[in-house]
Amino acid sequence: MDKEALKKYFLSLDRAYFLDESQHQEAAFDHPLPIGFGQTISQPTLVLKMTELLDLEKSHKVLEIGTGSGYQTAILAQFAKEVYTVERIEELSHKAKKRLDGLGFKNIHYKIGDGTYGWEEKAPFDRIMVTAAAVRLPKALASQLAPGGKMVIPVGEEGLQRLFLVEKDKEGYLHVEAVEWVRFVSLVGEDGF
Repeated sequence: MDKEALKKYFLSLDRAYFLDESQHQEAAFDHPLPIGFGQTISQPTLVLKMTELLDLEKSHKVLEIGTGSGYQTAILAQFAKEVYTVERIEELSHKAKKRLDGLGFKNIHYKIGDGTYGWEEKAPFDRIMVTAAAVRLPKALASQLAPGGKMVIPVGEEGLQRLFLVEKDKEGYLHVEAVEWVRFVSLVGEDGF
């Protein structure tokens, strides 16, 4: 991944565009903000770090769990071939689609549902980005990761989690590396290892 190109695009992307007007004055600050329905938009530095960990290539097919405001989706779509994004809250999905359509993206596919189960009919995925915390690593997501693929996912109880980089080798074995402590809203569903 071209990290300089990523940083340039990241800095050019107006976070306020992905927030309701009442939050615009807070958009430049490096902290999470509410987007409604008990959900948040992550702090920009964490969005950048998670994207760097994925090591995206323009040929990659990416699964995103938790469309949210569409902010992370826009960054993924800029650097991947196709993005399949799953959001359980219908209104958030529709608002994100409208924003992302407004930016001209044509390589994003939307699904409303429980992200714990991924998007099996579109698997396998070269990369998986999970933007909500799972109590355990979801089996469905691990199985939908292609050999040689990478997944970034927060795992842990409500309140404080570890951010993990999960890599699947060519033989299908998972290698898990703890990156840092984070705070995310919870992922719905309990289908873990």
